[in-house]
Amino acid sequence: MKLYEIAELLGCKGIESSIEISGMNTLSDAKEGEISFLSDSKYEKEISDTRASVVILPPPKVHLLPEGVIALESDDPYMSVALLSKHFAKPIRSSEISPVIGEGTTVYPTAYIENGASIGRNCTIMSGVYIGAEAVVGDGVTLYPNVTVYRDSLIGNRVTIHAGTVIGSDGFGYAHTKMGEHIKLYQNGNVIIEDDVEIGANTTIDCAVFGSTLIKQGSKIDNLVQIGHNCVVGEHSILVSQVGLAGSTTLGRNVVMGGQSATAGHLTIAPFTTLAARAGVTKSIVSKGIYSGFPLMEHKIWLKMQAKLAKIVES
Repeated sequence: MKLYEIAELLGCKGIESSIEISGMNTLSDAKEGEISFLSDSKYEKEISDTRASVVILPPPKVHLLPEGVIALESDDPYMSVALLSKHFAKPIRSSEISPVIGEGTTVYPTAYIENGASIGRNCTIMSGVYIGAEAVVGDGVTLYPNVTVYRDSLIGNRVTIHAGTVIGSDGFGYAHTKMGEHIKLYQNGNVIIEDDVEIGANTTIDCAVFGSTLIKQGSKIDNLVQIGHNCVVGEHSILVSQVGLAGSTTLGRNVVMGGQSATAGHLTIAPFTTLAARAGVTKSIVSKGIYSGFPLMEHKIWLKMQAKLAKIVES
């Protein structure tokens, strides 16, 4: 879109520039020709180094922009981004290029592979599997019945995904009007699953708003796990059944999350951290350890507390 078209759409006056805006992205990842936004003060530190051509932000924050970056002033930047995201969403249609299927790959008769998809060698694609346009599946991959791989997803080598799992569905993102109406923030990113990952049945991994949701090499994910948009799961991490990661959670290497443990969004979990079953994480964890409970605490403290509570009840 031309910048003046975007300004008109968002009700920003005084913008007559006809520069071409090719896409939307975060402050840290945006490139020249892309538009970004600032809606949360915690990301102000990223604005000085942004390479975005245009940034949507509140009027009091305009002075933070580097020289040469154009401001689109908005009292509600998140709402502006939601309204604009629809116009950069990819259309739901197949490519005109026939799918590529590698040597030695078996595709069951009721699987459906969209044009533009690519599947590597020696894969097994079982009944009811759907692989979307422009998705890429590596070598030696097994997709069990009714796995759904949305468009643009990238799956590495030797990955196993069990029945009913969905890769790349929309993340749960909405801007909210003053009247309580919910305006969809279109999820225009993708999912990347690296080599040697195994994912259980009926798990969902949401695509990113911008960029990628990333499952790193060697991670093992159980059944019924929910991974939100823009999350990063570190190498060789283990997520047990019914774990939930809110959007933009980053797990370090070899993080272990017990059953029904969960994180709030935009947090970082230190490498080699273990979260016991039903642990609830509301703040970033900067030091590795074993943690339990809600509110979260060191596991040894949680055990002592449970022992003392038991004595109180018995007395």
